Amino acid sequence: MTPASERFDWTVSPGGKPAGQVRVPGDKSISHRSVMLGSLATGRTDVTGFLDGEDCLCTMKAFQAMGVSIERLSDTSLRVDGVGLHGLTAPAHDLDLGNSGTSMRLMSGLLAAQKFPSTLVGDASLSRRPMRRVIDPLARMGAHIDSQDGKAPLHIRPVAGLQGIAHASKVASAQVKSCILLAGLYAQGETSVTEPEASRDHTERMLQAFGVQLEASHGRAALRGGQQLVGTAIPVPADISSAAFFMLAAAIVPGSEIVLRDVGINPTRTGVIDILRAMGAEIELLDPRTFGGEPVSDIRVRGRGLRGIAVDPALVASAIDEFPAVFVAAACAEGETLISGAEELRVKESDRIQTMVDGLVSLGIDAVATPDGARIRGGQLRGGEINSHGDHRVAMSFAMGALRSSGPIRILDVANVNTSFPRFAEKAQAMGLAIAPHRAT
Repeated sequence: MTPASERFDWTVSPGGKPAGQVRVPGDKSISHRSVMLGSLATGRTDVTGFLDGEDCLCTMKAFQAMGVSIERLSDTSLRVDGVGLHGLTAPAHDLDLGNSGTSMRLMSGLLAAQKFPSTLVGDASLSRRPMRRVIDPLARMGAHIDSQDGKAPLHIRPVAGLQGIAHASKVASAQVKSCILLAGLYAQGETSVTEPEASRDHTERMLQAFGVQLEASHGRAALRGGQQLVGTAIPVPADISSAAFFMLAAAIVPGSEIVLRDVGINPTRTGVIDILRAMGAEIELLDPRTFGGEPVSDIRVRGRGLRGIAVDPALVASAIDEFPAVFVAAACAEGETLISGAEELRVKESDRIQTMVDGLVSLGIDAVATPDGARIRGGQLRGGEINSHGDHRVAMSFAMGALRSSGPIRILDVANVNTSFPRFAEKAQAMGLAIAPHRAT
């Protein structure tokens, strides 16, 4: 695996027709949670299909630093010997979470209730991301967290105990919801979170798999503190956020056909399928089944040509991580696409609205950023140079866009792709993409 600290670029040549079958890496959200909840459980948890990307490895190393025995049986299999809710021990050093916002936000919740102090740090990108959205509700529960003006590093001080709260989120965010629910495991009384729309519910599903009783309905989740987790088996499906890049590839090239295997189709995550279908992509779900409480399917995508649409704002929460791919799909569609209600994209690994619009404009596309989205008129992508700003999803989206460009696209600063999709270039090459990685000069 390429270290994220090492600078790499890609040059992607135009042309190619995606074809064949592929299994993308395991779901990042579920992989993170399998380590966290497995560590807090009593007994053993066996995880298969684990994403061995750098973000998830940061979570694993953090729990190992707090005394949890985690054995890597293979690149994608772990054995976690849980220590129970109160069995974590003080780390000897700051917990470095790299580029992982999921790790920092979720771990803030469970560490806020520990009897020892801890400090969460991250890379330059993570240190710019807003953390007050979890700090403030945790403070209402009684937590003590010091930050740098609402950003990392986060210094968490031990407290006598936490109190359950009823939290109403202004923005649907699975990370905020999960942070509060994890703190709620340690709190007195009931902890609840309500959201304006339903965010992804992997935490609720997995807590139930570990034996926790909770109430979960559309836009609300609640649990009572003091419940014990019991180790279990967690099979991790393929990540729909990673599959989205291959869906994009097939959707923008007429006559292409690919099958993505074992993809998680949790209904809180399938917005990208709904959006691409609305744009004209032919997408079939094959052999639906269940992996450890999570719905899974094979996905067949055929390229038939795309048309511009006004993206339904109700789909934003269920496609928030896939919007870089949607921007490129819009650039390859006939007519105009309007994206709105997606202001959350501005506080991801990069300002994804501005980064994507700037990239599209540099490749000859008529695109304008708005405060909460963009207007994109489809056209001919030309060759050029893209600064990904170290954002893995930006880099992979523009790589797939090269299938429809008139000249090579050079994508700068792609090492962070390893945070979510190790060996992306190899899989993309096997599916027909002319991608050449090289060290930055």
